[in-house]
Parts: sequence; C-alpha cells; structure tokens
Amino acid sequence: VSGVCGCCGALRPRYKRLVDNIFPEDPEDGLVKANMEKLTFYALSAPEKLDRIGAYLSERLSRDVARHRYGYVCIAMEALDQLLMACHCQSINLFVESFLTMVRKLLEADKPNLQILGTNSFVKFANIEEDTASYHRSYDFFVSRFSEMCHSSYEDPDIRTKIRMAGIRGLQGVVRKTVNDELQANIWDPQHMDKIVPSLLFNLQQEEGIERSETHLHAQTEKEKESPVELTERCFRELLGRAAYDNIKNAVKPVLMHLDNHSLWESKTFAVRCFKIIMYSIQSQHSHLVIQQLLGHLDANSKNSARVRAGIVEVISEAAVIEASGSIGPTVLEVFNTLLKQLRLSVDYELTGSYDSFANMGSKVIKVHEERQLQEAVIKTIGSFANTLPTYQRSEVMLFIIGKIPVPGMYPALGVEGSRMIQIMLLKSLLQVTAGFQSTNILTALPTSFLDPLLSFTLMEDAEIRLLVLDILISIIDRHDKRHKFSPVRIISDISVLKLKVDKCSRQDNLFMKKHSQRLYRHIYLACKEESSIQRHFESLYTLLGLICVELANEDVVVDLIRLALALQDLALTEEALPVYNRCAIHALSAAYLNLISQLTTVPTFCQHVHEVIESRKKLVPFLLPEDVLVESSKIPEKVEGEVLFVQAKIAEMLGGSGYNTERLATPYIPQITDEDRLSKRKSIGDTVSLQLEMESRNSPEKEQRSTAEQITFETLKQAIVDSVNVEELEREHRRQVVERFQTAPFEEIAAHCGARASLLQSKLNQIFEITIRPPPSPSGSVGNGHGRSRSVPVYEMKFPDLCVY
Repeated sequence: VSGVCGCCGALRPRYKRLVDNIFPEDPEDGLVKANMEKLTFYALSAPEKLDRIGAYLSERLSRDVARHRYGYVCIAMEALDQLLMACHCQSINLFVESFLTMVRKLLEADKPNLQILGTNSFVKFANIEEDTASYHRSYDFFVSRFSEMCHSSYEDPDIRTKIRMAGIRGLQGVVRKTVNDELQANIWDPQHMDKIVPSLLFNLQQEEGIERSETHLHAQTEKEKESPVELTERCFRELLGRAAYDNIKNAVKPVLMHLDNHSLWESKTFAVRCFKIIMYSIQSQHSHLVIQQLLGHLDANSKNSARVRAGIVEVISEAAVIEASGSIGPTVLEVFNTLLKQLRLSVDYELTGSYDSFANMGSKVIKVHEERQLQEAVIKTIGSFANTLPTYQRSEVMLFIIGKIPVPGMYPALGVEGSRMIQIMLLKSLLQVTAGFQSTNILTALPTSFLDPLLSFTLMEDAEIRLLVLDILISIIDRHDKRHKFSPVRIISDISVLKLKVDKCSRQDNLFMKKHSQRLYRHIYLACKEESSIQRHFESLYTLLGLICVELANEDVVVDLIRLALALQDLALTEEALPVYNRCAIHALSAAYLNLISQLTTVPTFCQHVHEVIESRKKLVPFLLPEDVLVESSKIPEKVEGEVLFVQAKIAEMLGGSGYNTERLATPYIPQITDEDRLSKRKSIGDTVSLQLEMESRNSPEKEQRSTAEQITFETLKQAIVDSVNVEELEREHRRQVVERFQTAPFEEIAAHCGARASLLQSKLNQIFEITIRPPPSPSGSVGNGHGRSRSVPVYEMKFPDLCVY
C-alpha cells in the first residue's frame, strides 16, 4: 500500500507538492521557511501557476477551518501573505480572488481570532499597489462585515476591543484600496458611506465610557498601542482627506443622520468634535460645502426643539471659526439669510408658544429660556461668520441685515412686540458683524444706503434699540480700537495720559463728514432729548463724539462739534420737560466733551475757560459733572446759571485768534430738519431758507417783473420749519406710491406716463436749442439794417472754413 501511495504522490503536480511541504507535521512548529522559499521561487519562475497555487491553498484552508485545525489555518494565511507580497505579475488578479475568498471565509467564522487574522491579511493586501486593474472585484461584503465588527458586542471587553479595532482597520483598508481606483465600485456611494461613517462615529463616541473602564486602562498600560478612539479618529481623518469635491456631501450626510438618530445635538460636545475633525481634515477649498450642508440641516430642523437647533448653530459657529480661507463660498448672503430666518422663526415661536401656525393638542411646548439661548447662539454665529469675511463682503452683509430690519408697520402680523424683538435681534446681529470691522475708507463703510436707515433707529422710543444703534456706529467709526479710552465718562485734567493719536484726516474722511456730518450731529442732539435715556446712553454718546473728534475731525468739524456741545448745554437749560437726571447728564456730557476737545485744540485760553467752568462746578454744582451725575445715585439741582456755564461768545473769541471761523463759532447750533441743503458753510436753518429764496430769485425768468425783493420774516422762517418737518415721511410715502403704481398699474397706463415725461423732456430740450441759436456772422460786422433780424441759423447748420474743422 505504501508503494502505491508513494507512486501516486509522485504523480501529483509540483505546485501541490510544494504547497504541501510548507505545512509541518506539528502546526506548533510554524511555517517551514525553507520550503516556503522554494514555493515562492517556483511562483516567481512560473507565474502562470500562481492562480492554481492560490486555489489549492484556499482549498486546504477551507478544509482546515471546517476541521477546526486553526494552527494550519494560520500557516496557510502566512503563506498567502508572503506570496502576495512577493509576486506582482499580470496574473496576480486570479490569485487575489483566491486570497479574498480565504479572507472572506475567515471573517465569516465565529472565532474572534480568525476574524482578526483575516482582517490583518486584508490590511496587508490593501497596502499593496497593484500594477494591473481589476474590473470585476467587489468589496461590498468586506464593507458590511467590517462595519459589523465595529459594532461588536462580544462579552469579554478585551476581545470586544480587539474585534472593533480590527473592523476599523479593515474599513481603513477598504478605503485605501478603492478610493483611488476608478474601476472599482465607488466607495463614496451612499450605500457604502451609510455603513462606514456611522461605524466610525460609534467607536469615536465610546471615548468617555472607555476612559472610565478600568479594564481598558489596565490593557492600555500593558500594551502600548493606540486606543480604538485614536485609531478611529485617524481612520476618519484619512477618509475625509481623500474626499473630492463631489464626495463631500455623501461623507457628511451620514454624520448628520447619526447625530440626529442618537440625539447628540443637544449635548453639543460630540457634535462639535466631529465637525472639528471634518473641517480640519477635508481640503480647505471644500470647507464651505460642509457649512452649507449644516445650514440646510438647520433649515430641515426648523420645527425641532430649541436645544437641537442651538446645538446645530453651535456647530456652525465652530466650523466658521475653523474655516480660515476668508470666504464661505459663493453664497455668502444665503448663509446669513438662513441664520436670520432662524432668528425670525425663534422669535415667532417665543411669541406664539407653538411651532405650528395653529396651536393644537399635539404641538410641542415652547420653552422661552431655550429659545432665548438659541437666539444668542445665532447672533454669536453671525459674528463668527462675519469675522472670516474680507472687508468688502462684510459691508455687503451689513447692508443685507439693515435691509431686513422691519420698520413700524412693515409686518402687521408680528404686532408691536414682535417687530420690536425682531429689530433688537437683528441690530444685535449687526453689532456682531461690525465688531472689529476696520475699513480704511469710511465712505464705503458707511454708505448712504446703510447710514440712512441706521440713523432712523436713533429716534425710536425704545431705549434698547437706540443704545444698539449707538454701539454699531461706534464699532464702525472706531478704526483704531480707541473706544475704551473714552470710558467711563470723566473729567481728565491732562488727556496725554490717554495717549490719543490724532492723525490727519484723509480725503475720504473729509468727504464723508462734508456729506453726513450734519445728519450725525442732528441725531446725536435729538438722542439727548429722549426722556428714556439712561446712563449707558450718555456714555455711548460721549464715546461716539470722542471718536468723531479723534478719527474724523478737521478744522470745520471741530468748530461744529464745539457748537454741538454748547447746543447740548442750552438744551439742558431750556428743555424743562426732560427728567432732572437727563438734564444733569447732558450738562455733564457737554462739560466732559468740551474738556476733551479743548485740550485737543491746544488753544490755551480755550482750555483755561473750560478749566475755570469745571472748577466752579466742582465747588457749586458738582451734580453737573460726570463723576457725580453719571453714577447710580445723583442729586437734584436747584438752578443753573452764571459762572458754571460755558459761554459761546467767549469761546468763539478765544478760538478766533487761532484761525478758527469766529462767525461760525458764534452762531448757535440748530439741528437740521431736512437734509436737502448739504452746503458745508451753512450757519443756521435761517440761512438755509434765505439762501434757497435768494437762489430762486436769481434764477427766475420773471426777475425783471418783480419790483421788490421778497421779504423774510419770522413767520416765513416758522412756516418753513413747520412745513419741512414731514418732508421725509412725504418722500417715503411718494416712493411707496411709485413702487405700488409700477407693480399694480396696467402696462398702457405706465407707458402713457413714461411717454408724457419723455414729451416734457423733449420740449425742454427744444427750448434749450432755441436759446443757443444765433444769427450768422456778417462780413461787414453789422447785425442788420435795423428793420428786422436776419434769419436765424442753428449752430449745427453753420458752415465753417475747412481749416477750422477737425
């Protein structure tokens, strides 16, 4: 019998005999290295036999697994690994199929050790760069199996950890093997990402529990290897780092779904950590895609609880800070539009008490304090976004937000309280955007389209809104971070301690003040007249005036600021309807500001006069100085007169000797009622009216027929002021009517209206052409015989010599 067996063994193919020889009689002895070298040499010499070698090894391994001969299983896998590493011929594909079949067999086994063995072999295979492409290889099973291993619930914690780590490494191997191979099934498809990403997040989430586990800590000290959390994070970063533009959405969407399904937005910590990993791992030019997905997810959760929405907003805020390229993509305004929409919805929810238009029994209960926290989070996020933007984009965002602020009556459905809350929230958002805003050109930072609606809010009755507007103006004008030097309001005997550096105004600054200064002064003056103003309002007004003086002042502006300060003193004296505290605060504000501006002008006599008045107040009426009145408890004044007041005539005389405009300084400041007249040398509103009438009389064609000039009386001035009070409202109503006409009127009516205007224009042009027609020049120099004028020839019909024509 032995002879027959020997004969049959000799007839077996050589590759089978070489494969058999690598297995020792006792599996404890391990792989027979000498015979393994012979098998490797044979495979390299006859690569066409490689697929048969792989098939035979696979056959033996399947048999050993079925017979529980795990020692021989390990030897077979070791042999496969060595052959795989050594051979890189064109026929490697068929061998790989056998190899993957064996790995699959191991992963399907119940024994954890076999699963780990199969995973290790697959990871080695994944690190090999193949020279030839594979058209039919599939990794679907491996994605599913490795994902399942990542969620292992094996009883022994040590073995469970090993299985989970094997699953993570396996997923990492699948990604490496497929992500750059265009012929493979796209690993970025949702069917794969929906398994890979949640598996990684599940292990990333186990950090707290693992850290509290004594077993894990003991194992960690024995084996100096990375923990499952560290391995997961490294694998997750590698996955995201390989994501191209088109794959970002598929990679991020499973993260959002995982956080939703496990209610992880409310705790915020894990969600923030996940997206920090994402933002730091993906390519920087793709960052805005992640933010857009987060914004879309926020919209999708508009009717979820405030804590969930606040968690998403917090993540968006952190992601915006990380996004360091200075731009959030091409849809900047859409980002802010989404955030402002959430702010508006939160206010609606807070007011109505329901997430639905009609409250019902099944609607969720609104928690006001949670909605307030959400609103603060949205405002903070708006500021975080704005800080990543360049100056020009931030200016666009400022205009966008100011356009969203409702004026009274714009949204009747909101009601008075709803409109007020929206106004406050949007102004807070605008304040966040302007924080740290530094523009070299104040004209572009405060264009008319932005300044007009902003200043209109300074005249509103709501004290909080007025204070927010003042803070916004301060943030924009303060281009060198000097606002803290003007707080608190106090009398400083030597302002050199403030180290105020006053630079020469640029041309743009001068143009801005020439165009808008009177409106700024007017609103500052009228803001002081508000009865509901408190200490913070006067502090903000002082800071604003100080910044104008330091940042934007030329000689003419200094003169106007002094006039304004003196006008505030007169206001406090004459406006008896104001509360006592307000009148004292205005006196204190005027004194502190004149003390500041006098030392900036460095005119000794002016400084001396201001110093004398302040010393007199300290002795007689200390409640008219900021150190006394601008505190929580203030005294009530009796009567203010005499040496405790600043005298305009004296100040004008003192500054006149230093080259300042004495006539202008001596003219009391009266706030403009309208902004029609923008002449920088205007002295008062009386001059404005008389100047307009004078210009009208000069340009009127009926001048010759007028026998006497029109008389300007007190009644005329009074009527001009009264009539012009409502000009702004009339203009606004006119603009609204024009817009409404073009929106609702039929086309024929609009065409007829435009045609009439065109006809009027043509008639005016014809009149101009008639005026420009002159008689043709006469060679004799005479203009006619006196009996009649020669025929007029239009200029464009005259004949000129050739030498005169270009």
